[in-house]
Amino acid sequence: MSGTDGDLDALKARVEQAALGPSVEERGTILALADGLATVSGLPGAELNELVAFPTGARGFVMTLDEDKLHVTFLDPATGLSAGDAVSRTGTLISVPVGEALLGRVIDPLGRPLDGKPAPTTSEARPAERPAPAIIERDFVSEPVETGLLAVDALFAIGRGQRELIIGERQTGKTSIAVDAILNQKGGDMICIYVAIGQRLSAVSRVIDAVERRGDPARTLFVVAEATAEPGLQWIAPFAATSIAEWFRDRGQHVLIVYDDLTKHAATHRELALLSHQPPGREAYPGDIFYLHARLLERSAKMSAAKGAGSLTALPIAEIEAGNLSAYIPTNLISISDGQIVTSAQLFAANQRPAIDVGLSVSRVGGKAQWGAMKAVAGRLRLDYAQYLEMKMFSRFGGFGDAAMKARMAHGAKIAALLNQPRFAPVPVMVQIALLAALDAGALDAADPAGFEALKTALAPRIAAEPRLKALSDHPAKLSDADRALLVDLVKAVLP
Repeated sequence: MSGTDGDLDALKARVEQAALGPSVEERGTILALADGLATVSGLPGAELNELVAFPTGARGFVMTLDEDKLHVTFLDPATGLSAGDAVSRTGTLISVPVGEALLGRVIDPLGRPLDGKPAPTTSEARPAERPAPAIIERDFVSEPVETGLLAVDALFAIGRGQRELIIGERQTGKTSIAVDAILNQKGGDMICIYVAIGQRLSAVSRVIDAVERRGDPARTLFVVAEATAEPGLQWIAPFAATSIAEWFRDRGQHVLIVYDDLTKHAATHRELALLSHQPPGREAYPGDIFYLHARLLERSAKMSAAKGAGSLTALPIAEIEAGNLSAYIPTNLISISDGQIVTSAQLFAANQRPAIDVGLSVSRVGGKAQWGAMKAVAGRLRLDYAQYLEMKMFSRFGGFGDAAMKARMAHGAKIAALLNQPRFAPVPVMVQIALLAALDAGALDAADPAGFEALKTALAPRIAAEPRLKALSDHPAKLSDADRALLVDLVKAVLP
């Protein structure tokens, strides 16, 4: 009997531990299906960005709420669904896994692997949409992000925590500038995240291949929502990637994130808004299009020491048509960001790489995030180069007879040759400083511009091996006269 009594006691214990009582489950019904969007009735307790489940196993998230219905954007294909099917709440907001295990991987915005490897093992997830840091939690942007591009580092310095827009017509090298910045972080302390939004898979593959061959893939993450992905994945991609970046930033690390590109993201938002019958505004975009990108880009920041002193630097990319910078989305992004790098189709056709329009480009952080040594040698560079471009345009109508004007034209041609830089060929910051110091001292006046690329290559090991420049290389905050003279001598020594 004792055995029977023991079994009875165990059964009573299980009954007492059982969660008895009513359980509530909200279910709705699909009223209509559109391209990537479902109109659902019911689910009165659903929240914005809440995940919902469909009978086929597909998932979506609540994008808009109306009085008697809501609109759900699909994250998975809607194959097999039709009007009348049930929809159930999950009670969780759309979130993304975060952690070190994501580095070196190619994933979709929900953390699912796209590189054929097992799913990354993470122990934490964060909501895709999170509030931006408060002003009191931020610090001044004062440290540079070294891109390896002389035209950027010298003329439009980007700081850690800044949002610098890269904008231009299609096929003018916008993505190349961002990828070169990622490649230049090899061996540094910065984690890189590349977000592909609505891009062709072949274009994304080229970026991944470039990083794997020339960069540091172990410290780079690719979040991909290609052109054939569900609109919901394309819409959530930049927000999910930013949540991943914030996990590293909040641990005191530095992150560079590239959004490629936000014009396609805006087009996806317009498509979903029109399908959900939101009132169209200018160029058929909904009224919240500015807020969409503002709340995304405001999450990039340099954090205060009390918050770990990490940083999240954003390089959003935008595309314009026929050089029209005053279009709706470009003007929105320009007003949100802390400056813009404008690429020129004319310069690109003239074989100038990177094809940056120095007259339209600007960094609103500028010299505050530039090394002091760089600032000392690049002070007049932008003005001299802009004057050269203007004189070059007028020289088509006739040559300059004045010797001083000819000398300024020759000096400007040297600047243009120095700024010309092929893809995947980052120039270390000390080499940039040395070249600009030599230019300022007149050491390059007699040099052949055709040999400048070889000069950059030969100069790098010379500077790295010079013990007298060790302190300056570690922290180029100030350029002494002795260091300047030494750098000029090193340039002269390797000139052909």
